[in-house]
Amino acid sequence: MRLMKRTPPFWETKRLDQMTKEEWESLCDRCGRCCLIRFEDEDTGEVIPTRVSCRLFDPQTCACSNYARRKRYVPDCIKLTPNNVEHLTWMPPSCAYRRLHEGRGLAAWHPLVSGDPESVHRAGVSVRGQVMSETGLVDVEDAVDFPAYEFLREPPDE
Repeated sequence: MRLMKRTPPFWETKRLDQMTKEEWESLCDRCGRCCLIRFEDEDTGEVIPTRVSCRLFDPQTCACSNYARRKRYVPDCIKLTPNNVEHLTWMPPSCAYRRLHEGRGLAAWHPLVSGDPESVHRAGVSVRGQVMSETGLVDVEDAVDFPAYEFLREPPDE
């Protein structure tokens, strides 16, 4: 009987800047936390997420409804790249890009690990069912009235 040697997954063998476009995009777990309106406290520098999502955020799929053309409709949408991930300290601690950049592996609930795209939702990591669109506000600045401090905490890895 021959033992088959397991090939480690790409996220365990490649740096972020070595990944193909497809590999890079597959790291997104569809939690939606990065699509929330955030405010920075001018005194402390603390970034506070809200329960208000970008107008292009689809609350069912937890993904952008127009990802390819998002910059056209939301000019301040930040494109995450291997070159800027270390500077985006507002990214949630559960984010795969942030975790890998920091040398922590993917969490057990991550769809690439679990093999199930719904695992991120079942684990309570996603914002599904917990947010409203900025289109429901008179002024986007009103999002500050809907803080979501719990999205700053890292969920368990299980």
